[in-house]
Amino acid sequence: MTAERYGVQIKVEHGYLDGTLLAPKTTVPGVLFVHGWGGNQEQYLERARQASAFGCVCLTFDLTGHGRTADEQRNVTRETNLQDLLAAYDALVAHPLIDRDAVAVIGSSYGGYLAAILTELRPVRWLGLRVPALYLDEGWHTPKRALHVEHDLVTYRKRIVPSSDNRALRAAARFGGDVLLVESEHDEIVPHPAIASYLQAFLCAHSLTYRIIEGADHGLSDDSSQRAYTTLVVNWLSEMIAGRRAGDCGAAPEQMRT
Repeated sequence: MTAERYGVQIKVEHGYLDGTLLAPKTTVPGVLFVHGWGGNQEQYLERARQASAFGCVCLTFDLTGHGRTADEQRNVTRETNLQDLLAAYDALVAHPLIDRDAVAVIGSSYGGYLAAILTELRPVRWLGLRVPALYLDEGWHTPKRALHVEHDLVTYRKRIVPSSDNRALRAAARFGGDVLLVESEHDEIVPHPAIASYLQAFLCAHSLTYRIIEGADHGLSDDSSQRAYTTLVVNWLSEMIAGRRAGDCGAAPEQMRT
């Protein structure tokens, strides 16, 4: 962990001595994990455990309509779940050890869509999105389960959507932090054009890491895909946090995409 550095003056009999005091930082990064529609916080507990092992405070939680409140899913709207996410973010950064300038949000599918929108409403330094979904802006207060009935989301996700036409993509276009974007090779729910829409939007990102999990479907239904995603997330977080702890807090000399 890096140290804060302070110039000090040490009094002596005939004046003072110049000195430098180094004290360890007392705050650590925070990581908020957001599951997808139909998922739960259990899906991110192992990734949170691994992130906490290298010095992060992590929070997983169940969106309304999931876990204990699964009976409410029929009436849950995107606004309800966005408010859930804001409340979870605020609970995380209220922890006394959190460095509020070093918060990561990691979301999958519907959770990734909400996480992108969150970046316009709260400070986020690192944004990890796995197969982030896209929804039309219309019907924001319509129950989420009804969106697939009222909107042709299959067709919508098979075309490149301009960032100006979608709330999540508009937020992505304004995001200036570091991004991890993960695609599944055989995803029939969030196909490549939807991912490409996000890729096209993140023009202002400080860095963009884009990876495809070979052989994976949308839900990472096999163990090897789950392990591959865990490795991607943990390694990326480790790299981002190590860079910050090394003092790499300024702007990159040039746009870097890996």
